[in-house]
Amino acid sequence: MRKIFTILSVSFSLIATAQTELVFVFFKDKPNKAAFYSNPLSELSQKSLDRRTNLGITLSDQDAPIEPTYITNIQNLGFTVDDYSKWLNGVAVNATPAQIQTLSQQSYVDHVESFVRNPNGGKRKDKIEKFKEFSQESANRNALATFNYGVGLAQIDQVNIRALHVAGFTGTGMTIAVIDTGFPSVNTGSAFKRLRDNGKIKGGYNFINKTDDIYNQSLNSHGTVCLGTIGGYLDNQFVGTAPDADFYLYASENAGIEIPEEQLYWIEAAEEADRKGVDVISTSLGYNEFDDSRYDYVYADMNGKTSFIARGAQLATEKGIFVTFAAGNDGNNPWHFVATPADNEKVFTIGSVTAQGNSSSFSSYGPNADGVVKPDGVTRGSETFTVYNNQVTQASGTSLANPLAAGGVACLLQSVSKNISREDIKTRLRQNASLYPNYNDQKGYGILNFYKTYQTLSVTDVKKTQVKIYPNPAKNFINISTEKPIQSIEIYDVLGRLIKTETKNNINVSQLAKGNYFLKIKTRDQELIEKFIKE
Repeated sequence: MRKIFTILSVSFSLIATAQTELVFVFFKDKPNKAAFYSNPLSELSQKSLDRRTNLGITLSDQDAPIEPTYITNIQNLGFTVDDYSKWLNGVAVNATPAQIQTLSQQSYVDHVESFVRNPNGGKRKDKIEKFKEFSQESANRNALATFNYGVGLAQIDQVNIRALHVAGFTGTGMTIAVIDTGFPSVNTGSAFKRLRDNGKIKGGYNFINKTDDIYNQSLNSHGTVCLGTIGGYLDNQFVGTAPDADFYLYASENAGIEIPEEQLYWIEAAEEADRKGVDVISTSLGYNEFDDSRYDYVYADMNGKTSFIARGAQLATEKGIFVTFAAGNDGNNPWHFVATPADNEKVFTIGSVTAQGNSSSFSSYGPNADGVVKPDGVTRGSETFTVYNNQVTQASGTSLANPLAAGGVACLLQSVSKNISREDIKTRLRQNASLYPNYNDQKGYGILNFYKTYQTLSVTDVKKTQVKIYPNPAKNFINISTEKPIQSIEIYDVLGRLIKTETKNNINVSQLAKGNYFLKIKTRDQELIEKFIKE
C-alpha cells in the first residue's frame, strides 16, 4: 500500500515476449506433517499453543511446515524462490505461460494461481492514483500505572481507554505484532526508551530484504509512527494506548514501490507472528493497485476472499489472533472504498474520525463487495498525536486510527478471560460503538468504546456488583453503596493519577479541585470503575 506519504511515479517497460507474471504454486500435501503433530513446539511457541488451547482451536495441517523438498524441486526447475507460505502451502515465483504449464504438471503441485487480475495491463476504468496513508504534521494484571497522558489524553478518552488503564489493564502480558514499513529510531529514540528498558520489544524481521534490519534510517518511518500510537511514551507528554504490551516489529512494505510480492511479505510476517504467539496484529497498509497494472484490483475484488493478503489475514484470525487493519484514506477519491485486506469479514477494520467525532473526509468507505459492513468502527485519525524519535508529533490518516484501536484491543484482551472468543469480542465492540445498531459506510458502527465493552464482557460469569454514588455531582462528600462489602476505594484524576485511597464508603472530597474523577472500587471478587464530578 503505497498509501504512505505521496505516491511516486514509477516507469518501466514490459517485455513484449515471454512476459513473466507472479504466480503462487500450491502444493498437494505436507508429507512430514506427522512429525509436526508429534512435536508442535518444533514449529510453534508455547504461547502460540496456549492461545489455541484457550480458544479451543485445534492444530491443523496449515500449522505444519512446508515440505522443503518441494521448494528444492521448484528451484531445480530453474526458479528463484524467495517467498513461501505454510498456511497456503506453496511458493511464489515469476513464470512465463510455458513455465506455468510445466509447474502445473509436477506431481507434487496441486495448482498454480496467478496474481494477475488484468492481463492486458493499462489503466482500468476505475483505477485512480493512490492516496496518502498519512501526513506528518508537526488474566495478567499489572501494578496500576498512573500516567500523565499529556496531549494524548483526548484521543484516549474519545474511545474510553483511560478507564481500562485505571483498572490496571495497560497491555501487560499481551503481545502485539506491528507489520508495516521499517522502524527507524525505535532502537535509539527516547520516545521508545520505556519499551526498550522494560524489554518490551521482543524481536523483529525485515521480510522485504530477508534480514534483521528493521531500524535502518533509510527505511520509511511509517511503522515507527504507528508503533508510537500504541507503545510510545514520553513522561508528562504522551502515553500510547497499550504502553505495557510486548511487541514484535515486522517490515513488509517497501514504501518506494508497489509490487504484489508485498502481500506475501505480510503473510510471512503473520505466520511468524503466530509462531511467536502474538495476540494482536496491527497493520496500516492495504492494496488495490500496483506499479504493474496487470495486478490491479477493482471493487468487485474487494470481497475479502480474492486477494492473497485477504486470505492470509483471515487465516491469521482463524489461529486466534485479533487482526486490525486501517480502512484506507481514499474517502475523497473516485476510488473511495476500503482496500484489501481491510475488506475481509474477519479482519477488524478501523476508519477515522476527527477530535469532534465527525468522519474524517479522507477515511475510506465500505461496505466490502459482498455487502459486509466496513469499517467495523472508528477512532481518531485526524491530527492524531503520536511520537517519533525524541518528540511528540501529529499525523493524520487511518494509519493512526488503526494502531490507536489495536492498543485498546490489547488492553481489552488483557482484561477478559483467556477463553473468550475473539469473534465475541469483535461483536461486543461493534455493539458498544456509538452508532449501533445503526451504521454508515464511512464510520461503520461508530466510535469504539473500550471500557463499555469491557463492562459487558464477563470475566468470571459473576453478576456485576451494582454501585450507587450520591450525590453526583458532589461538593463535600460522596457516598458509595454496593451490594457487596467494599475493601478499598481509590480516587484518580483525569490524568489517571492516584489522588486518594479510602476504606470507608463516605468520602470527603471537599479538598479536590472541580472536575471529573474516577473511582476504583474493590470488593472481594471484583474491581469496578465509576466516575463522579466534583463541583
